[in-house]
Amino acid sequence: MSILELIEKRLEENFALHEQYLNPQMVRVLKTIGYDRHYVKAQGAYLFDNQGEKYLDLLSGFGVFALGRNHPKIVQALQEVLTAALPNLVQLDASILAGLLAERLAAIAPPGLERVFFANSGTETVEAAIKFSRYATGRSQIVYCQGGYHGLTMGSLSATGDPHYREGFGPFVADFKEIPFGDLAALEKALINQDVAAFITEPIQGHGVRIPEPNYLPAAAALCRRYGTLFVADEVQTGLGRTGKIWAVEHWGVEPDILCVAKALSGGFVPVGAVLCRRWIFDRVFDRMDRSVVHGSTFGKNNLAMAAGIATLQVIEEEKLVERSAVIGQQIIAELQPLVDQYECLQEVRGLGMMMALEFAEPSSWSLKAAWKMLETANKGLFSQLIVVPLFTRHQILSQVSGHGMNIIKFIPPLTLSDEDCRWLVTAVKDVVADAHRFPGAAWEFGKTLASQAIRQKTAQK
Repeated sequence: MSILELIEKRLEENFALHEQYLNPQMVRVLKTIGYDRHYVKAQGAYLFDNQGEKYLDLLSGFGVFALGRNHPKIVQALQEVLTAALPNLVQLDASILAGLLAERLAAIAPPGLERVFFANSGTETVEAAIKFSRYATGRSQIVYCQGGYHGLTMGSLSATGDPHYREGFGPFVADFKEIPFGDLAALEKALINQDVAAFITEPIQGHGVRIPEPNYLPAAAALCRRYGTLFVADEVQTGLGRTGKIWAVEHWGVEPDILCVAKALSGGFVPVGAVLCRRWIFDRVFDRMDRSVVHGSTFGKNNLAMAAGIATLQVIEEEKLVERSAVIGQQIIAELQPLVDQYECLQEVRGLGMMMALEFAEPSSWSLKAAWKMLETANKGLFSQLIVVPLFTRHQILSQVSGHGMNIIKFIPPLTLSDEDCRWLVTAVKDVVADAHRFPGAAWEFGKTLASQAIRQKTAQK
């Protein structure tokens, strides 16, 4: 039986299989909020289910599908590699595809980043950045930001400033220090003893889409230079056009010492990550022939990943997706901005390029305030579900809450959105935000159901 025949035969068993062999709690979440669909096809910015429904994907695999799903040029590149019987992962070899992708990345990298290390994921690139920083500087401390997210393996989790992901997994790697995002005084205090190997931060924090003040990143980079600390930019999600620049650090003219990229580089097919760093850092880590394999990743330079990366960079350039991200993102934000003055729960619409957020806050009117507090008492951040769930069930738009316990909705769509897709998005958001301000109403009845379930779950856990 072929793979396609197997899928067709057992498609509707997907939730049962996950309940039995994978993560039953995730299945419970999907069924509770009405996201339990059987998807059969994906193309560009769209998903299609077995009932013929078409969905606009504003989640894009947490930013993986910057080019949309199943882009034909990426498919072609992978097919060529698969049919060419090329040597792959020889290990004691110098892969031509890895060399070509590294050359292309170095050509578009921020100034001074001339060396490339390949891994399989964003969290692996962060692990490498931590190790490279420590070895190159001879220091052990790593400074990271509260609210930041860098991955879930042990080193990257030690630099992730979100207690939801850290709870129960300690003790963490030694010599990691957390400071508030945007606080230059706290950063200087952490660096002043000149014992910090690296300061790592996302240029824009993905959880919450927190955009720093204009002077923060340039001043942070200057402090790092003053105290001999490496500046590490985690662009796993913000890189390759997501924010309307090829790298988010370009918005502030910052030149990092190390830059981490993944997600979009895959073209949506093969996991890949890359660490771009200054030559002296790389050469200090790999300083002798017997240290040539002191850090590595078995599958990091595999042919499919390298081909996907090369094709992805070609598509981004040919289709001018960085420029399109800037224009379309600005257009969407401009059309949604007036809602802030119209609806009391909507506090802010913000973003750069195709990285956007709607932030909600407690209203002032008595009826909505009481309803809001009911939801927040049951489970912090529950109001957000009154937005993302009807976006999905009523408007066929897949989106996400921006982080645990947050009333922030995040949109990170493909950079290929059409004008029609933008109208679809804006129309839908206007409808669900308006509906969430009608009390009593259908949205709040759904909210009561969610609150009751949350309370029952808390009770059961005691």
